[in-house]
Amino acid sequence: MTATALASKTQAIPRGPRTFAAEKDRARLSEVAVKAYLNLARAWDLGNAEAAALIGVSPSSLDRMKRGQRPTLSQDQMTRVSALVGIFKGLHLLFADGTADAWMRRANSGPLFAGRTPVEALIEGGIPAMLDIRRYVDAVRGGL
Repeated sequence: MTATALASKTQAIPRGPRTFAAEKDRARLSEVAVKAYLNLARAWDLGNAEAAALIGVSPSSLDRMKRGQRPTLSQDQMTRVSALVGIFKGLHLLFADGTADAWMRRANSGPLFAGRTPVEALIEGGIPAMLDIRRYVDAVRGGL
């Protein structure tokens, strides 16, 4: 690779901290975020209403995403996807088999869940619950 080609390629790489506040960052990340979320929703066997509630869209908007439309997600939706993907990844690091995905459907007596399943706790608690449960899963696996 020539020095000019390398310099051109290097300039295309985003520099500095990225946030979900910047429209251009969300536009760049939304397609992969939606794909990841749809895969996660399948793995967790989420119904359409559950999957829509978790990401903060209507069931009809989720249906459009499933058909290939990839809207630019809002800052709120990107935060949701990020937290949920972190939970998914943490569970798969913690459990070596199908337990990782099944855990989301098992009633849990821990203080974050109060007898609910993690999916129920996430839907009812929104972003704060998503961040708390992500920290919980990371702590249980020794990531904190």
